Amino acid sequence: MTETAPHTPSAPPVESPGRDGPAPVAWSLVVPVMILSAVAAAFGASRYHLFGDELYFIGAGHHLSVSYADQGPILPLLALLGDAMPGDSLILFRLPSLLVTVVGVLLAALIARELGGGRFAQTLTAAAYATSTFLLLQSSLLATNAIDTPLWVATTWLVVRWVRTRQDWLLFAAGVVTALDMQVKWLIPVFWVCAIAASLVWGPRDLIRRPALWAGGVFTVVTMIPALLWQADRGWPYLQLTGQVAEESQYAGGRLLFVPIMLLTAGVLGAPLLLGGLWALLRSPKLRPYRFLAPAFVLLVIVFVVTAGRPYYPGGMLPVIIAAGAVAFEGTRWPRTRWIAAPLSLLAAASILVSLPFAPESEIEEPQSIKEAGMQISVYGQFGWPELTDQVQRAVAALPESERPQAIVTSSYWQAGALDYYGRGLPPVFSPSRGYGFFGQPDDSATTVLWVVASEAEQPGDMCTRSRVLGKVHHRIGMPTASTDVDIRLCTPRAPWSQQWPQLRRM
Repeated sequence: MTETAPHTPSAPPVESPGRDGPAPVAWSLVVPVMILSAVAAAFGASRYHLFGDELYFIGAGHHLSVSYADQGPILPLLALLGDAMPGDSLILFRLPSLLVTVVGVLLAALIARELGGGRFAQTLTAAAYATSTFLLLQSSLLATNAIDTPLWVATTWLVVRWVRTRQDWLLFAAGVVTALDMQVKWLIPVFWVCAIAASLVWGPRDLIRRPALWAGGVFTVVTMIPALLWQADRGWPYLQLTGQVAEESQYAGGRLLFVPIMLLTAGVLGAPLLLGGLWALLRSPKLRPYRFLAPAFVLLVIVFVVTAGRPYYPGGMLPVIIAAGAVAFEGTRWPRTRWIAAPLSLLAAASILVSLPFAPESEIEEPQSIKEAGMQISVYGQFGWPELTDQVQRAVAALPESERPQAIVTSSYWQAGALDYYGRGLPPVFSPSRGYGFFGQPDDSATTVLWVVASEAEQPGDMCTRSRVLGKVHHRIGMPTASTDVDIRLCTPRAPWSQQWPQLRRM
């Protein structure tokens, strides 16, 4: 029978029963899973066009900073480097997402190994991670979640390994990974709060007493000082993002559907292993040293539900719970039940196969509502940007010299990113939306601007004393109010930009 390590600073390492250490890494089985995952992600990344966020990241990359209103500097830097690549290869541009996703598959298998899993458990965990629908969608785009999620997986792997070995350098390493992740998104502190709180109740209680843990925390805080100063100087716009996310979450199911959608994103194989992993962590003597991870995950989900976060926010912690489920499944008393994994894995692979973007652009159906478009935002958010830019350029060219705008203002940061990227010979582009609101504002001398705004917006709006519509943009499969149902209006500003821009700026 496995004995739980005493909760003292000198607690001995926790080892798997019947072994002197963890099983060998199942390279011969995990590597093929990694390769197949890379192929699927590369195919998805090669399709269609740049996503709205990717256009924004490129724009942000041309305004390099220690922080942004809605993110850290890593994605803008990666987008800037990707945009500098020769040619127009979407795969090269999205290569960082593909690479970290493949590493995430390996780390998921290594977590299963740390929990006592052999070849079967490691392969099953890697397969579950690789066939997660969320991972497939995110790895096909250069997105914050595509980078953030594998960094969570790396952090949980280091924590699990520390529980087994009590090598304190692992906690400091987890702090370094956390510091890196904070330059992408600011979600991972929620993991640490939940994990530490759970460890105080279920153990290992000495986690919080380890100097290496606090050294890693100090390292993270020190690396965040430039970003914190930037945020404080601008009124903490990142914290204001929570309200906007809560508002947008209604298009992704809201609080009521948070858990069902989370299970859906875990995938056909991942969802049952996730539920089994929660049960195994709470009940299995073998996994008792890691029991705190189950309540930590539940607490994490509760926090994101209460704050109206998005269902994929806990995605970085799914692999460690899935790994526990795979280990428990491997250790079942009835070996024949393992055969269940074969058809389930085939079904998971089939679900990913049918999810790949095989459909040509001409066969993609038009969204019937903004809610439907929001549920498939990774698809519809890739269309309509060159067409929007073309319409804006035509509108500007058709104006007489006396009415030529001195600037363009867009209602969406996606639109601003598109006009900056695809536009040629346009006036300077600005937007009060998200990070673009901090990239600059029109000069007070700009008394005539082109306003790119949702058709449903009132006319004149808060920004203009009067405006007239020069044209409309309605791309068949674009995002409503962003690349479709959009007006191009000529606007006379109601006040100097230096006065009204701070009030117009929004997350």
